[in-house]
Amino acid sequence: MWQETIRIDGPYNFDSVLERHAPDPLKVLDLAKRTIRVPVVIHDSSHAVQVTAAGTIHEPSFIVSGNSDADKDAIIQRIAEIFQWNVSLANVHDHFEKTDLKEIFDSFVGTPLVLDFDLFGSLLKCIIHQQINMKFAYTLTERFVKTFGYVIDGVWFFPQPETTARLTVEELRPLQISGRKAEYIIGIAKEIVENGLDLDASKNQSDEEVFERLMKIPGVGRWTVENFLLFGLGRPNLFPLADIGIQNAIKKLYQLEKKPSYEEMEQYKQGWEPYLSYASLYLWRSIE
Repeated sequence: MWQETIRIDGPYNFDSVLERHAPDPLKVLDLAKRTIRVPVVIHDSSHAVQVTAAGTIHEPSFIVSGNSDADKDAIIQRIAEIFQWNVSLANVHDHFEKTDLKEIFDSFVGTPLVLDFDLFGSLLKCIIHQQINMKFAYTLTERFVKTFGYVIDGVWFFPQPETTARLTVEELRPLQISGRKAEYIIGIAKEIVENGLDLDASKNQSDEEVFERLMKIPGVGRWTVENFLLFGLGRPNLFPLADIGIQNAIKKLYQLEKKPSYEEMEQYKQGWEPYLSYASLYLWRSIE
């Protein structure tokens, strides 16, 4: 058993992180104790890691703990990456103080762009969530993970690509996953196992390179890649023009009679770079 205290610069609102994760039945968290347990895979070793907030929004600190000393440094590095502790939210906030989003950023100060816990799981989740409401998306993802994934110390892990590549469409259909989505899920896993798709390598690739590689895979469209770049890789400057939530948030912000066109959105987002991903995140928050 080990534990490490991590201190970072504020603002950073960990309670908002927990609130956003709370509706997901796969997440193990306690709002009152300000803690969440995270599945972390380092090489071939799986670890259930606990993260507890010990500070405030403006003086944030965290206690990270695990059961095995193996891979401790790599685990802490991955946890810091997931929760984006290396990103200065003060710089982001200062940037938007001079924009039309100032009021939204003041309302939700310290909201970080937290990553999905697993890159492969992030991509599969994008496929499962396509064209269905969020509640049912959570239900389908939970069924998939609890049927084909594995659990350690009460924390659920997505099935590995090798496991997923061996599945059949018939095995996924009883979960109410459509035949087409089942094909896409299995196809992505086979792309990794058989065709050398390296999701970890995408961390060092440009957005354009990630788009070019992933868009070749059946079932992976622009929306899926944008979500993977945002919540899998934490890219800071993405603005999904086709996202209905962002369109509705801009409609509300500027009191428009109808949702904005792509051309109008291009105009509105001028001045928000190089933090378009945070503009997206805070716009989503403004209508939650």
